[in-house]
Amino acid sequence: MQNHTPMPLISLLSKTRKTLCLSSCLLACWAVNTGAQAALPVQHWTQANGARVYLVESHAIPMVDVQIDIDAGSRRDPAAQSGLASVMAGQMANGIRPEPQGQGPYPKAMDENQIGEAWADLGASLGISASGDRLSFGLRSLSYPDLLDKAVALAARQMAHPAFPEAMWLRDRERFSAAIRESLTKPGTVVQHRFAQAVFGTHPYGQRTTPETLSRIGVQEMQQLHAKSLRACRAAVSVVGALTRVQTDALVQRLLAQWPRDSGCQSLPPVPEVAPLTAAQNLNLAFDSAQAHVLMGQPGYKRSDPDFFPLLVGNHILGGGGFVSRLTEQVREKRGLSYSVYSAFAPGLHAGAFTVGLQTRPDQAAQAVAVAKEVVQGFVREGPTEAELQAAKSNLVGGFALRIDSNRKLLDNVANIAWNRLPLDYLSNWTRQIERVSAADVQRAMARVLQPERMVTVVVGGQL
Repeated sequence: MQNHTPMPLISLLSKTRKTLCLSSCLLACWAVNTGAQAALPVQHWTQANGARVYLVESHAIPMVDVQIDIDAGSRRDPAAQSGLASVMAGQMANGIRPEPQGQGPYPKAMDENQIGEAWADLGASLGISASGDRLSFGLRSLSYPDLLDKAVALAARQMAHPAFPEAMWLRDRERFSAAIRESLTKPGTVVQHRFAQAVFGTHPYGQRTTPETLSRIGVQEMQQLHAKSLRACRAAVSVVGALTRVQTDALVQRLLAQWPRDSGCQSLPPVPEVAPLTAAQNLNLAFDSAQAHVLMGQPGYKRSDPDFFPLLVGNHILGGGGFVSRLTEQVREKRGLSYSVYSAFAPGLHAGAFTVGLQTRPDQAAQAVAVAKEVVQGFVREGPTEAELQAAKSNLVGGFALRIDSNRKLLDNVANIAWNRLPLDYLSNWTRQIERVSAADVQRAMARVLQPERMVTVVVGGQL
């Protein structure tokens, strides 16, 4: 780290705000000017504790972004306690246990208000969240040593020694349960839940949090999950910012120093794969709503699928490209059946859902569904036209700069490389991979992954 003369916090934050826009512009210009041939220098090494570290040095502004991912997402929640990983992640901001040795800048116990004030004083933040596959910690701080050292110390304490105060959890559990009950009065929530159940069956991807599952989660369950989840040997650590490799290695060691230490790193029990659908399902649910909410789809593909790029390009043409997609042209432009319609894949460690979604007038739901099915079937059968293919590739390649035009977006991409164990030159070769995709590649990949005759269709609020 460079030796800067300490500045008042307000001056530091003001300076940072002024340079954030400049940083974004510099990153965007870099991406446009270097193109597909440039090498984005992603550095990677494995620490003695087993943590895999990925670094992109970015010295344009004095800022550091860190993301730590571990395999402790909601796919590992017990079915009867669905929501446990997310609940634990959220409750880690409600208190910190005291430092046993009484050392460091934050030795005492801290409640949620004290934690919040400490982060505000540093002009830094620690976000903790759980997705379907992973538990993630995200640290953002200025890179000035006097601030970064304290931010790392506070993050290390909060990650390793959460207090999980019971009174706070009982308060939040009532609030969460009430929010879930209220959400079920909305057709958008109902259609999403029924669609996930139909697509994933008993797989954890299809589990949903309910007031009943929350009632079975106590402080003890959170403590147990926390104790068994945090292992440095399972951590993928992504760093983007104004640090060298040596500085980053030391920073990561400090962040993980208080995590439990085991003599070995035992493998976690496997999670079963998503079962393919065997027959079409049509679920029509009465609901008093001005619009019919429609979701149609099936299990898609895993992120490790070798056809990732043909499927990415194919979905862009089908329904992921906004107003230029085939679904929009047929459902919205030619027939006026919906203001918007889309398709999307959500690949993860397991096959995430392929989804076609739209909203329409209840009396038009049957026609909208029929047209959407016809478009999907035709695309899977015939693939894209050459004009559609070239337009999609140009759009994707032209928009690549926007994927990495800030520290946060760049960190997301580095974390994608780390979590999915992608090649270090993945970003450098991204546009080249898109340009290599042919119409035959798209048709073959979409036909292999999608089975229109076996898809689930859920309509909430329509009349079929």
